[in-house]
Amino acid sequence: MSRIGKKIISIPDGVEFKIDDREIIIKGPKGELKQELFKNFDIVHDKEKKELTISPKKESGKISAMWGLLRSLVFNMIKGVTEGFEKKLEINGVSYRASVQNNNLILNLGLSHPIEIKAPQGITFGVEKNIITVSGPDKQVVGQIAAEVREKKKPEPYKGKGIKYIDEVIKRKTGKKAAGSE
Repeated sequence: MSRIGKKIISIPDGVEFKIDDREIIIKGPKGELKQELFKNFDIVHDKEKKELTISPKKESGKISAMWGLLRSLVFNMIKGVTEGFEKKLEINGVSYRASVQNNNLILNLGLSHPIEIKAPQGITFGVEKNIITVSGPDKQVVGQIAAEVREKKKPEPYKGKGIKYIDEVIKRKTGKKAAGSE
């Protein structure tokens, strides 16, 4: 039995829920998301209580793991179309800058040319001083785009220059001076 899979998902007001031939479609104020359903699972929609229940047709070890995954995916879809997800990144370094033009992120990271990252559908960028915000309804896409932005200039361990997540801690190394003085 999956402890996560057994949890009931409540559907907030303003969210439309529809199942079309092994695909679940959820619409809300922040957008529309689709997810292919796994085989051997039933989704029961209680319209009076506004709740969803996901249950397997038969139980085994692999089915139990997929049960929890499917429940988490559907829950994240509902949360995404109502509240949305966001990741914040911080730029550290002299003359490292970011700006937004036509919903595309422009990064100046000390290279000979600026780097442009195009926003996929539903993703928006925001820049405030040295903080980049990636937001959208799909949790997976938001995380992937944030990882691609960070990949352009990873933080280095000596001075901490680069792009890092807001809550990320960079382990700092001592330089040559401190190591040689004994």
